[in-house]
Amino acid sequence: MASSFSASWMRGDPRALEFLPDRYRHPSARAEAVAAAASRTLSPALHAALVARQARLAPSPARERNLELLARPGTVAVVTGQQVGLFLGPLFTVYKAASAIVTARALAQETGRPCVPLFWLQTEDHDLPEIDHCLVPRASAGPLRVALGKPDAASSRIPVAHCQLGGGIPEALAALRAELGSLPHADEHLALLERAYRPAATLADAFAEVLSTLFADEGLLFLDPRDPALAPLAAPVHRRSIEAATAISSGLAERGRALAEAGFSEQVHLRPGSPLGFFSPSGPEGARYRLDPAPSPGTWNLVGHPEGACVTTAELLSWLEREPLRFTTSALLRPVLQDTWLPTAAYVGGPGEIAYFAQLAPLYAHTGLPMPLVIPRARFRVIDDRARRLLETLGLSPDDADTPRDALLARLAARNTPETYEPPEAIEARLVSAFDAELARLGERTASFEPGFARAIGRTHKTVHGGISRLVARYGRTLAQRDQVTRERVERLQAYLFPDGAPQERIHGLPYYACRFGGGAFTRQVLDACVPFSGGLRDLRP
Repeated sequence: MASSFSASWMRGDPRALEFLPDRYRHPSARAEAVAAAASRTLSPALHAALVARQARLAPSPARERNLELLARPGTVAVVTGQQVGLFLGPLFTVYKAASAIVTARALAQETGRPCVPLFWLQTEDHDLPEIDHCLVPRASAGPLRVALGKPDAASSRIPVAHCQLGGGIPEALAALRAELGSLPHADEHLALLERAYRPAATLADAFAEVLSTLFADEGLLFLDPRDPALAPLAAPVHRRSIEAATAISSGLAERGRALAEAGFSEQVHLRPGSPLGFFSPSGPEGARYRLDPAPSPGTWNLVGHPEGACVTTAELLSWLEREPLRFTTSALLRPVLQDTWLPTAAYVGGPGEIAYFAQLAPLYAHTGLPMPLVIPRARFRVIDDRARRLLETLGLSPDDADTPRDALLARLAARNTPETYEPPEAIEARLVSAFDAELARLGERTASFEPGFARAIGRTHKTVHGGISRLVARYGRTLAQRDQVTRERVERLQAYLFPDGAPQERIHGLPYYACRFGGGAFTRQVLDACVPFSGGLRDLRP
């Protein structure tokens, strides 16, 4: 089984560092990355597009200052980004934004160069089912899923930049208000959501309005790659991706093989010989398709097109000249577009994005761009008063919530069971010890038997050990089930801290925490708790 690249990289595993050096940990490497980024300037056209994009947001003096700074030679950017999920999507969206802000401050202080945080609104993707919902924690029955409704099949391949919220948003907002309306700061946060999330608005515009409000004092900037004014600036990147598809694909495939040999898997699957982008044959707001080499030279199949359509290289380049907004990036091409446009000193990302960059060295080498610092985003676990009370009552630590439920219940049962009930671990040890001793004696006495008998002993050893483990696990569960109150408490605790068997930050959305603690107060606590250049898990205790 392949190892997690990001986890290995964070631990400083030499195998992972071969593919992505941990330059972010070293002040001298950070200074070099900032100096390299400072040598690149922002084009006037890109700056004008950024100014126009920020003008659609509520006024922010800090944002205006950062816009002015970005126009000056020598200013660098710290970039992060995320798909534009409903009501900001999972909590880690806020953690990413805060991490970029804190990293920009730290780099500016460390190097003396101006550094601004920028959030890349990922609007080119068409994975609407991944982002059309928000999950609200509840004490029982799992998180509440608030969604826009069933996606229209016709829009399944359309970039989300062009998806209006539509008639499903009033119902989603009403569901939030019904669930959260009694919380202390619900009126303030729900009013913000209701202003931003209107039927005629797009997911991207609503997302940017809410996130920019939360971080208005920090001057977080926003870039939308689907801005029509930016499409001509993206055209050279797409042209290179098409014209050099074979060479780029070959380099990335070799990189993928090296990752596999080192025990890691590719985060992004590659199609041999394919460009790293998508094409929308029916227009910028139409469905987008990957390109695969067709048998005929200079011809590309549109993967998944209902009519099996294809297009020639000449036609692609013609469209790129006339209407570049028909082209969108993939996950691997996006960082190159970002660093072509921006003086990026650092990119703040999560585990998946860190793994992207492990694949990308050949692409950066091909384009001649320096790879930015890759910095892990902050990771948090919110322990509110409900979770604290449960932890105290159960005598557990926050890390215990990650333990599989049956194992945790068995541990609690063993700790809280009267002496007449022997702990499961002791029973298993005694049964295994007695059985192993008898089996060993039998093996010694039958050593001269034919080889098949020894194999039978081995199979029996495995079978009996498995049976004992299952029996003892059932015994532990039975003890645990004697105390239904304990079971319910464990279920509630895990619903708060490790919902659906996943980290809280990847499941829960912001609305519950903003309605309970205040959006501004919660955001400030996240900012205060962010430690520059550190991706370790920290607890927030509002």
